[in-house]
Amino acid sequence: MHLLGILHLVIALFFAVHAMRNGREIYWLFLLFMFPLLGSLVYALTIWLPDQRSGRALRAVTRAAGNLINPGRELREAREALEASNTPGNHLRLADALLALGQAEPALEHYTQSRRGVHADDPEIEVRHAQALLEAGQPAAARELLESLIQRRPDFRSPRGHLTYARAVAASGDRALAREEFQAVIEGYAGLEARARYAEVLLEWDERAEAGEVAAVALKQAKRMPAHARELNTEWRRRLKQVAARCRG
Repeated sequence: MHLLGILHLVIALFFAVHAMRNGREIYWLFLLFMFPLLGSLVYALTIWLPDQRSGRALRAVTRAAGNLINPGRELREAREALEASNTPGNHLRLADALLALGQAEPALEHYTQSRRGVHADDPEIEVRHAQALLEAGQPAAARELLESLIQRRPDFRSPRGHLTYARAVAASGDRALAREEFQAVIEGYAGLEARARYAEVLLEWDERAEAGEVAAVALKQAKRMPAHARELNTEWRRRLKQVAARCRG
């Protein structure tokens, strides 16, 4: 593949990961992989750049590109940055790096430390903090944080936050509300994570017929995805297949 084409693909992959992590509509994945250059430009102008704040945009691109090659690099550099300067921004960088690598519990302290100064009322940071709480086995605290955010910022919209809230509600035992929240969030959520999470929750509730149906629909959706989108959803396809197999067994 021509070097320029590889660069376009790497940029498209970066934006696709951003879309999946933030629960953007699935059509963004098709646009990014069918038209890597045009799709990346449109996504950057309409979605990504408005999400960024000041000079963090360029740094985020550089770190994300490096993480595609060396996933542990950002964690090492984030630790070094915090050791050099104990700022809320560096705590946030380390918290995000830890959460991205599945180390939710050690990320919690850094999210708490990051929510000071200019980051004190940042709803996006609160969503990531809530996700870390949930992943660290504290669903009640995650739910409380998100419900507080909803009350304070009723206009704020975050598909990732919505999914985290649905999972936290399910983990706290409120099945009726969890079902309602999952059904609201899965439509239009980029990638397969929302459907996979819901199918797994239904299986935990011993709702095998519905879990199998959700998994089957999601796996059909996966077959229509471009190859790169299927690759990004490898983990969720695997988990959906596991749910489908258990429902058949």
